[in-house]
Amino acid sequence: MIHQRLETGYNPLYFLAALGAGGIAMTFYAYLMFMVEHPDAPVVTIDHLWPILSDGNPLAGAFAGLAMLAMLLFALLHIRLLVWNLFEYHRYRGTEAYRRLRAGHSETSLMAIPLTLAMSVNVLFMAAMALVPNLWRHAESALPVALVAFLGIGGQALFLYARFLIRVLRSGQFAGLADHGLAQMIAVFAFAMVALGLAAPGCMSQQAYAGTIGVAGAVLFAAIAAGLGVVKLGLGLRSALKDGISASASPGLWIVIPVLTLLGIVLIRLELGPLQGFDRQLLQPGLFTLTAVILSLQLLFGVLGYIVMRRLGYFRDYLHGSERHPASYALICPGIALFMFGMYFVNYGLVKTGLVDSLSLAYFALLAPFALVQFKSIVTMFRLNRRLLGNPLLV
Repeated sequence: MIHQRLETGYNPLYFLAALGAGGIAMTFYAYLMFMVEHPDAPVVTIDHLWPILSDGNPLAGAFAGLAMLAMLLFALLHIRLLVWNLFEYHRYRGTEAYRRLRAGHSETSLMAIPLTLAMSVNVLFMAAMALVPNLWRHAESALPVALVAFLGIGGQALFLYARFLIRVLRSGQFAGLADHGLAQMIAVFAFAMVALGLAAPGCMSQQAYAGTIGVAGAVLFAAIAAGLGVVKLGLGLRSALKDGISASASPGLWIVIPVLTLLGIVLIRLELGPLQGFDRQLLQPGLFTLTAVILSLQLLFGVLGYIVMRRLGYFRDYLHGSERHPASYALICPGIALFMFGMYFVNYGLVKTGLVDSLSLAYFALLAPFALVQFKSIVTMFRLNRRLLGNPLLV
């Protein structure tokens, strides 16, 4: 049974547990999204999947069925963890620990809340598309609702971060941000997630107002994430080079990976324009360069972060040893993000540009390393659930 009523033992970074489960659900949807043809809609729906499940090739049907089952199980786990976090956070707000959090640099951990809520909207949209027949025919009614939801979450994120920034500027604590730059990448992550969410209705909606608001909002939050990311990463790396980096702060190096994934997908969606995924010649060779550059940067930070964390003993202490902290859930997001952008690199950067044939031997060989990263992320999530929440499956 999952731990209840943590109160002073609670930390907003526990929202990252729900974020990780939702991200894993999205990875299984990505298999269906990129491997199942859907020329009449920008996303794959049950209308595209049902013929494969009922009358298609048995092997393809089994693969699609397993992907759908895994997707739905992790979506349910995401909802379970989200509800638990909301109740625990409500109790936590009345404690002295919460007031101390609000008075220090760790206040930015509250940005995990809008980050996770934005993921929840994506998970619900994905599950609806995978379960409800003919839903895409009524998508124009649903996309404005998603747009309002993401704008509301974006407003919450702006409020939380502005409150933090005003406080540190007034109190003279701003200089101390250099020592917390990497840990505060969670704020950049949140703004990038909102940008991704707004880019979807912006590029899918046929309504001019929805598309315009979505694209404008995506550009705004992507610009905030990019600008803030440069500042935070610069401050963090400067502090690390000057004074070294603690083991507990070292996972901040890997937060760059999901931020790059989210901003990269936003750029791809804006590059493709409205109605991406339809049978139209929208792709350009430049997408190969874009995806390759972003993937290269992700691999660079992935290797750098792994070397630093391994030498500092982070995996030994926080995954297998006596140290326990909810910030360890940040280890899941980079693996999920690397898998997701790997799918975009292979399918947009290589397949759509004619360099690799879809569903060929080379195609699956290129996806294999990313699938391994996905598997390691799932194993890590279950390990952390058992260590931090008392139950790997959280039933």
